[in-house]
Amino acid sequence: MNLNEYSWLVLAVLAAGLCVQLWLAWRHIGHVRKHNNQVPDAFTSKISLEAHQKAANYTIAKTHLGVANTLLNAGVLLIWTFAGGLEILDQLWRTTGWDTLYTGTALLLTFMLIGILIDLPLSLYSTFVLEEEYGFNKMTLKIFFTDMVKGIALAGAIGTPLIMLILWLMEKSGSLWWFYVWAVWMGFSLLLMWAYPKFIAPLFNKFEPLEDEELKNRITALLNKCGFASNGIFVMDGSTRSGHGNAYFTGFGANKRIVFFDTLIKSLSVDETEAVLAHELGHFKRNHIKKTIALMAAMSLAGLAILGWLIDQPDFYTGLGIDTPSTYMGLLLFVLVIPLFTFFISPLFSAFSRKNEFEADDYAKQQSNAADLVSALVKMYEENASTLTPDPLHSAFYDSHPPAPVRIARLQGA
Repeated sequence: MNLNEYSWLVLAVLAAGLCVQLWLAWRHIGHVRKHNNQVPDAFTSKISLEAHQKAANYTIAKTHLGVANTLLNAGVLLIWTFAGGLEILDQLWRTTGWDTLYTGTALLLTFMLIGILIDLPLSLYSTFVLEEEYGFNKMTLKIFFTDMVKGIALAGAIGTPLIMLILWLMEKSGSLWWFYVWAVWMGFSLLLMWAYPKFIAPLFNKFEPLEDEELKNRITALLNKCGFASNGIFVMDGSTRSGHGNAYFTGFGANKRIVFFDTLIKSLSVDETEAVLAHELGHFKRNHIKKTIALMAAMSLAGLAILGWLIDQPDFYTGLGIDTPSTYMGLLLFVLVIPLFTFFISPLFSAFSRKNEFEADDYAKQQSNAADLVSALVKMYEENASTLTPDPLHSAFYDSHPPAPVRIARLQGA
């Protein structure tokens, strides 16, 4: 293939991104190792040196795995584009003689399936080696592959009509197709948010109504106080797959649910659980979900507008290894390369997320006891083996939550 300006741009951004990611990983590993033998002063009475070192080693192992995944993704991208992988796949499907709508849908589904298979070895290693070594994995091979098959089937059932609709709009709705696709995408995303808790999540986990009467009464009182209407308080059987604990809101509109991992319920007191819920309610009361949806809507609209221009540029296709331009291939190429560019603005999204976390903490302090939230967070840091000493630059680039010492100090008014 002949390299053009699109080729060199993608290669340059890919190389720059790899350098930054590898440098950040190197910094992160070095920083965590440097502080491995001393628990931060704010945590010396709360977390043992053994637990601190476990978190450090776990963090380093995950970072090494992340480096391997980064290099794998870069290699796969080069194979799909510059080595002609997508062109070969496209020509294979074109031999069917189908029209572009069915050919494009088949190619995109095949691409996604191949991606799942490529990621499978690292996923197995992460679950059954790394997570197993640190005592977090509770999943069996049967559950792992059952979940994978369910996920593939669900993606096919939901994704096939969505892909066909998007490709049809791209071909039939004129020069403003990108706006109509954006409208469909946003509608689908909101529908999925609404449907997820009731129709999708139960395919993978069991959700039981909260039975602890004392905790239920405390939660109900807090919800009434905060003016939050939910469709139920549920406990999820997270312990069947992992030892990590968490709590979250899910759903949209009247179909909202509050979900606690069973591992979290077992480890926290009633006061601590109430404080964690108050933090989650803070996200709701400060409109973080709405703001996030609005941000994602703006980003997706801008991205599709760019694609609306790129899709008519022949050099865009030839520069990335495609000899026969098509709407579906333009969409796929864009999906492949756009993360290379958005990586460099990821610190802005991380800063936005951390700001939201601070606001939710502030709200929790108003509705519950800050000391209970601190106590709960410390337990969660320890039980999830979250490092207390991340590299500041790595954290600023990647972390959606503030570093533990910063967050705890702010809750304590320091």
